[in-house]
Amino acid sequence: MNWKKILILFLIWRFVDFLIIYFAPKFIPYLGFFPYKDQLVNYHLPGWISSLANFDGLHYVLIAKNSYSQFEQAFFPLYPLLIRFLSPLFFNNQLLAGLIISNVSFLLGLWFFVKYLKIGNLKSKIWSLIFLILFPTSFFFGAVYTEGLFFLLVILSLYFLKKNKYLLVIFFTFLASLTRLMGIFLIIPIIFNFIEKNKRKKLLLLVFAPILGLGLYCFYLLKTTGDPLYFLTTQPLFGANRSTHLIFLPQVYWRYFKIFFTAALNSRYFTSVIEFLIFTFVFGILTLDLIKNCKLKIINWGMVGLNLFSFSNLILPTLTGTFSSIPRYSLLSISFFIYLSEIKNNFIKTSILIIFFLLHIILLGLFRQGYFIS
Repeated sequence: MNWKKILILFLIWRFVDFLIIYFAPKFIPYLGFFPYKDQLVNYHLPGWISSLANFDGLHYVLIAKNSYSQFEQAFFPLYPLLIRFLSPLFFNNQLLAGLIISNVSFLLGLWFFVKYLKIGNLKSKIWSLIFLILFPTSFFFGAVYTEGLFFLLVILSLYFLKKNKYLLVIFFTFLASLTRLMGIFLIIPIIFNFIEKNKRKKLLLLVFAPILGLGLYCFYLLKTTGDPLYFLTTQPLFGANRSTHLIFLPQVYWRYFKIFFTAALNSRYFTSVIEFLIFTFVFGILTLDLIKNCKLKIINWGMVGLNLFSFSNLILPTLTGTFSSIPRYSLLSISFFIYLSEIKNNFIKTSILIIFFLLHIILLGLFRQGYFIS
């Protein structure tokens, strides 16, 4: 699959998403209860475009513009720093800079994703991309969120790990852990890659790279707030019923069952159902993928490492006691999309894609109109 095909696929994805965003107000009433929503007009972009900075997106824009305000340390620094440094190239419009960074990052990420799949001799590369861009929440890759940038950094880390370019692995895993907490779990594919290649002597330096990125941010927080884990302790202040105490998966399921039987039927109820269903589906597919990889006569340790990274990406947020934002976090469970692409039954593949696309239309429309989706 060449660059031209990837670019065409990306442009179709952008065009369809922009159509959904543009026409959503004709069918869905506006809700928009999130903080700072009135500041969107300050960036002088059409409302259907600036809506891609709804909810957390505005926090990244404001951090880029004004540095951290109280409690905004929950958002890791690399993405807003890039927005700040690059916004002079885009008329000092931080929202526009964020959109361009996210979209360019995702486009490059798709290209390196195909190159990564090719190195691993994985078939159905086009199917992996289609499942990824049609996933119900893939619009976050092109929004003012970290998903596009983080996807690029994760894929670059995995790609150069396969290519044995270890200095580049150190660089990109370091940046990944400055972008999202999940970047630290790139340690997992690094360890399994070295098990596969039996190169344990070089393991120590690579393992420390993601830790150094997180450690640098923790040091900054210690100096500025007195709490090196302030990015965690501020989480409950952003709603979503998050806890700073560990809550395990059975308890989270129990909480959602209670929601289904006791909560009022409204948009939040619908979102809870989507969170529950997406988590359960992705978790089930990742379980099947892990079983498949472990049953091979010669275990592909690299794919096992990728699977466990995908699992950690999915499960870590649930330890705060909720499936909130899981539809968005699932986007980085890379093994999930690879497994779906390898399903041999075309009817099952097509059915999943249709369901994904219908949910994509609904969730993007709701997000554009100020409903919390993920």
